[in-house]
Amino acid sequence: MQVSTRQLIEEKREGRSLSGEAVQLLVDRIVDGTMTDLELGALLMALQIRGADLEETVAWTRVMRDSGRILVFDGLDRPLVDKHSTGGVGDKVTLVLAPLAASLGLAVPTMTGRGLGHTGGTIDKLLAMPGLRVDLSEAEILKGLRHEGFAFFEAGPEFAPADRRIYAARDRTATVPCLPMIVASILSKKLCSGAQALVLDVKVGRGAFMQSKEEAHELGDALVEVSSGLGCPARYRLGGMDEPLGRAVGSSLEFLEALACLQGGGPQDLRRHVIELAADMLDLGGLSEGRKKDRARAALALDKKEALALFRSGLIRQGARPEAVQEPIEALPRAPIVQKLLLEDHDQGLVLDLDPMAVAMAAHDLGSPDDPAAGVECLAKPGEVRKKGEALFRLHGSTRRQIAAAMQRLSRAIQVDIV
Repeated sequence: MQVSTRQLIEEKREGRSLSGEAVQLLVDRIVDGTMTDLELGALLMALQIRGADLEETVAWTRVMRDSGRILVFDGLDRPLVDKHSTGGVGDKVTLVLAPLAASLGLAVPTMTGRGLGHTGGTIDKLLAMPGLRVDLSEAEILKGLRHEGFAFFEAGPEFAPADRRIYAARDRTATVPCLPMIVASILSKKLCSGAQALVLDVKVGRGAFMQSKEEAHELGDALVEVSSGLGCPARYRLGGMDEPLGRAVGSSLEFLEALACLQGGGPQDLRRHVIELAADMLDLGGLSEGRKKDRARAALALDKKEALALFRSGLIRQGARPEAVQEPIEALPRAPIVQKLLLEDHDQGLVLDLDPMAVAMAAHDLGSPDDPAAGVECLAKPGEVRKKGEALFRLHGSTRRQIAAAMQRLSRAIQVDIV
């Protein structure tokens, strides 16, 4: 006689580890709808309170991954290495890192998603480019991997369908922070992409989901253990999120900032972080020439615009208009109202702090990520000096009401002291 859902919930409630067979039964019932929403909520609350050991978390991840389509790319002459970020304010890393890693000899099957919570997703930023497609077939993804070394594609409903229902239930039942389910949710989708190794960019700080280093290390360690347990070697790097990454927050603005980085410029914090992640990817992919040399190779690929050429070629391959790719400032959506917030309280001031969450919420006030033109440029960051009348922020929005709301929020987001 088959074990009932109620019996398995009781086992978890009592703190027992569920077997792989039990997890398979539960996920089958989640996907086919025979598990009710009430039962799913009870199961998730039991997992939230009791947790899950490594073996059970591996089982949840494996079964959720196997609930849908899994990509396999045979015959490539380069290592398949992907990267995942846990999200942050102004995080446009993937736009730069995928073509950069490809220019260094890796294949990067970049399955990515839309915004979650206060963070804009990579797909939101990519779709600011007119004509670009991210609903790629397996053949189109393989073509991109062969020609440019990367492809950007959306994690559609055919990938890890179990996670879609589970995540929606976690959101409704206040069980989003459940660590085993965070790990299973991330990896069940990411391990469908065909990658042979995975680098994890675990953001930590006020603008991240993990606000302490202890939490971030706990998540990073769990992700590496589970991914490795499923045959995909992984490593993680902490990415600071006590201030926005770079200066731009908002889809079109971030797209342009990523382009600046690919042209050898852009904000230094973004460039440094991308170069470190590229070195991690080279190491995991077996192409490392030593950490110092790997960093230098990555920096040179940015400065010589080798990664930029691949990025442009990949965008055109995925449907972007060639003229838009060549002249993105003209092609990307632009907000009808652009207004600066000036330093007015001091003759000269040193920026001491910039709250990333407040910047993210100001971008939301302006319409981001639904409006790709909306967003905030942080023209002054901690450690920088500005004189009276100089701009601290540039706001991009559609209405005066949006601008006023974002202005109020941003005036409280920044701390400036008299110099």
